[in-house]
Amino acid sequence: MFEKLKNLKTYEAGKPIELVVREFGIEPKEIIKLASNENPYGPSPKVIEEVKKNAHLMHRYPDDSFYELKEALADKFGIDSKNFVIGAGSDQVLEFAVHGIEPKKVLMAGITFAMYEIYSRQVGAEILKTPSSTHNLDEFRKICKQQKPQIVFLCVPNNPLGECLDANDIYEFIEEIDEDTLVIVDGAYQEFASYKDKNKALDVKKLISYPNVLYTGTFSKAYGLGGMRVGYGIANEKIIKNLHKLRPPFNITTLSLIAAVNALKDEEWVKQGIENNFKEMQKYIEFAKEKGLEYIDSFTNFIVLYIPNSTKIANELLKRGIIVRDMSSYGFDALRITIGTPQENLKVINTLREIV
Repeated sequence: MFEKLKNLKTYEAGKPIELVVREFGIEPKEIIKLASNENPYGPSPKVIEEVKKNAHLMHRYPDDSFYELKEALADKFGIDSKNFVIGAGSDQVLEFAVHGIEPKKVLMAGITFAMYEIYSRQVGAEILKTPSSTHNLDEFRKICKQQKPQIVFLCVPNNPLGECLDANDIYEFIEEIDEDTLVIVDGAYQEFASYKDKNKALDVKKLISYPNVLYTGTFSKAYGLGGMRVGYGIANEKIIKNLHKLRPPFNITTLSLIAAVNALKDEEWVKQGIENNFKEMQKYIEFAKEKGLEYIDSFTNFIVLYIPNSTKIANELLKRGIIVRDMSSYGFDALRITIGTPQENLKVINTLREIV
């Protein structure tokens, strides 16, 4: 029973606040959670107001066509609503694609989002990874030519490292790849990358003009709806029709749907949060330079700092009520820290000064 899952690793989510409360007896309000790349500012107040106003509908299933949300996304991207599929987080859309194709071989960067490998192993696929940790498209090209994978994952920008490919390089790569290979472009952090550097901004309309590209996006990061679990996939109509065959009914909640639709109505809130993100990230960069620590130039809402004995440092932070992600499981000493509010970042940096 479950033989094929025997060697499959379970996805390791960031430590919850409740765990730290139980283990260290720290008051929940004193805990700073910067391990899961959540938006520290949350959604727009207008979103919260609409969810409260409609809370009495929680006993009702949502409109399973997700008409209003698809129309709002269609306006945002300038793409027809029939080119969208909605998921419980963008990772559910990734799952649809992998399970729909059941690939024999799947290619991804050396270090990237863990669910690519987990979903692929669930269907018995061979996992191909580039020698480089980050996205090196020359290595992708070489492996594609030799191994002919059925799916290629590009995380743009990349989680958990934070680097980002240029948009033009991605278009060139797609044009060289066999049309029988599905290229999945994961844009979970695209809003951050496109704000920081216009060369990283993906033209989704252009992406889906290719017959073999699926783009995924989410409301969990820039829009502050991580707990509501809403994501989407965009592709040509043929791909989307096939993904819909795998989508379970009512796969996001009534209140999640209301939240996502209203989040798209307040882009100013999103822009302000992204501006604050990079302003606050600069404080970690200055700390790294002060301590002579290396870091990855990040195009996301987190930063990776190379810190010796990172496991020990992460545990010390945990005892003080600060949750970050230790990267030692990836084979190197570093911490991945979600960019928090100014108050949270100040406390984290001051605490790091004491213990690093």
